[in-house]
Amino acid sequence: MTHAPIRVGIGGWTYEPWRGSFYPGKWPIKRELEYASRHVTAIEVNGTFYSGFKPATFAGWAKTAPDGFVFALKASRFCTNRKVLADAGESVAKFVGQGIVELGDKLGPILWQFMATKKFEAEDFAAFLALLPPEQDGIALRHAVQVRHESFAAPEFVAMCRKAGVAIVYADSRDYPAIADVTGDFVYARLEDAREDEPAGYAPAALDRWAEEARTWAAGGQPDGLPCLASEAATMLPRETFVFFINGFKERAPHGAMALIERLGA
Repeated sequence: MTHAPIRVGIGGWTYEPWRGSFYPGKWPIKRELEYASRHVTAIEVNGTFYSGFKPATFAGWAKTAPDGFVFALKASRFCTNRKVLADAGESVAKFVGQGIVELGDKLGPILWQFMATKKFEAEDFAAFLALLPPEQDGIALRHAVQVRHESFAAPEFVAMCRKAGVAIVYADSRDYPAIADVTGDFVYARLEDAREDEPAGYAPAALDRWAEEARTWAAGGQPDGLPCLASEAATMLPRETFVFFINGFKERAPHGAMALIERLGA
């Protein structure tokens, strides 16, 4: 079966409990990105949610990571944590204009994550989607939205994201609604239910299942058994697929990612 690339990774690379469990003992902190980027195939950068960075920083990340590696960037909280999303234009422009294009071909999707208290207001959310630029300095941008309030579980929300070409994040979570409709030209999944009693965060059978789900997404399909809201599935096209082990018992995240990469043979 022909499919697009599948990228599997973790959230960030600086986390003290990973030292000695994921990173070898006495591994230099300054070289943690070098190590992480050679054991997973993507990283979702959380730091960009809290503060801006200089172009040289993004260029440095790109230089450190190997060919084929991809960084997803969590967009600034000043874009998404606001009452009126339609007013976020200045903040969106500031975020995409800070130098993220220095990542070059290692720039992956931008994740626009919303608070769990943010409710779906159709007109305002449509206005926000219209603010997301298709490119910056000649570099194409891809966008994914993670919504966490049950009011978003509506076919209208799926339709507007599909029209905008923006991916809806599928989150495997005990706390938030899951929306598995494919709406963009790539797929973005966050596995947020890692458990301490599993060495890889997820049981072997669950990892086997996620490997199959990822292959289905990457081949252009929509996995059976995951909750979809739209009456029609997306067009069958191979889609680059991102799977991040990002929440739950975070200490297990790198081990989950590496276990899934092994199952995918990538």
